[in-house]
Amino acid sequence: MSNETLVNRIANGDAKAFETLYHMYKDKVFNTVLSYIQQQEESEEITQDIFVEIYRSSNNFKGESSERTWIYKIAVNKCLDHLRHRGRKKRFAFLLSIFNSESGALQIDVPHFEHPGIILENKDKAQILFKAIDKLPESQKTAYILSYIEDLPGKEVASIMKTSPKAIESLLQRAKVQLRKELGKYYPERRKMKE
Repeated sequence: MSNETLVNRIANGDAKAFETLYHMYKDKVFNTVLSYIQQQEESEEITQDIFVEIYRSSNNFKGESSERTWIYKIAVNKCLDHLRHRGRKKRFAFLLSIFNSESGALQIDVPHFEHPGIILENKDKAQILFKAIDKLPESQKTAYILSYIEDLPGKEVASIMKTSPKAIESLLQRAKVQLRKELGKYYPERRKMKE
């Protein structure tokens, strides 16, 4: 059964086709969401929202890109929307805390999370890396996550992000420069060796 046929069956209300698609992509989608959100429970909820969106918008799938690319587009957009919304809520909460003498300053800690793709001895390094990735501008973060964490080909990343492969290369170069600067704080001896 081709991917397009599967999506067409979903668009026609075939629950079995949706179940098949869910099992094919649930881990990939969850890992992508976790890379952005960095909190297990929230990532699980967003993953469910993504599959609801896939079901609802299956009739919009035109086959202009692969099914996987289409699913990643939905996942990335949901993650970015969630992060924007989370940012607005945090800013609003922070402003409220300034005027609330009882609550004091709002403390926003970097969440601790465990990415399923990271082996045990690398968990500490992974948390530092994901903290640094989280500081990247939105487009660099997306290019980096899709290219290096999800290991998608550059052409597919370009399609998901609706840009050219050359633009993706540029985003990745800038992301690497930013990450080197950020990670240099944690590994200053490496930075000195390179200088």
